Amino acid sequence: MCGAEAIANRGAVASFALMGRLRWAACANLVRVDQTRIDKWLWAVRLFPTRTSAGDACSGGHVRVNGAPSKPSTTVRVGDRVTAFAQGRDRILEVAVIIDKRVGASVAVECFVDHSPPPPPPDDMVPMFVRARGSGRPTKRDRRQLDRFRDR
Repeated sequence: MCGAEAIANRGAVASFALMGRLRWAACANLVRVDQTRIDKWLWAVRLFPTRTSAGDACSGGHVRVNGAPSKPSTTVRVGDRVTAFAQGRDRILEVAVIIDKRVGASVAVECFVDHSPPPPPPDDMVPMFVRARGSGRPTKRDRRQLDRFRDR
């Protein structure tokens, strides 16, 4: 029951054009919801690989909703701004669609507006401090040189 009937009967939210035809992607997952838990939404839009890791990020203070630190049970609504440290960088997302079931990546991208700065370009891999193989444990002087080299 995907298509026009889904809009009328189940309240499907988004449509996606594939190969010139209008198809409804994951209609059962895109049922209109007013609010959901932040850990569930972060997992559903594929920002975290598991719901547990999304909850742990919330508990650890890595997720903020509208500037306030959030617990996993914090509710999000359309228009909320979510800031999360995920995948090694800060992500700033605006909630566009509330979903609570995990969907495909192409559908998940349509559920938020990404305001994050672009990721930094990967540096050309400069070889780090190289020690001779088999030279043993670094001395105190070697460790200090390594720390200076790594800007610690």
